[in-house]
Amino acid sequence: MEELVAKSLGEKGFRDLVAAFYRRVREDEVIGPMYPEDDWEGSEKRLRDFLLFRFGLSQAYIEERGHPRLRMRHMPFRIGETERDQWLARMGEAMDDIELTGPPREALEQFFAQVADFMRNQAG
Repeated sequence: MEELVAKSLGEKGFRDLVAAFYRRVREDEVIGPMYPEDDWEGSEKRLRDFLLFRFGLSQAYIEERGHPRLRMRHMPFRIGETERDQWLARMGEAMDDIELTGPPREALEQFFAQVADFMRNQAG
């Protein structure tokens, strides 16, 4: 899966995907407020670097931040089913924006669904 996605997107594709995602998140009434107004660029960089690391394209995330510890880093935020679903919807729209289709999209959708569900820290 990782190699298929990495070859399909490359660094530019991940950069475009994350940029499209954050354009939508800024306007999202559910998950937008979770992001610090003064650090949109930092949030975008962290997600981009994480995805580049996860799909074997860069070590910058690990070099700068260490182990991802995603759930711990997101614990201060209330993440239930609604927030998970909103995050997935915005990411799906971002994949539409960059016209990602076929097996690479299916692999990313599965990856994002697993990670988003893992991030939940609230029932329901």
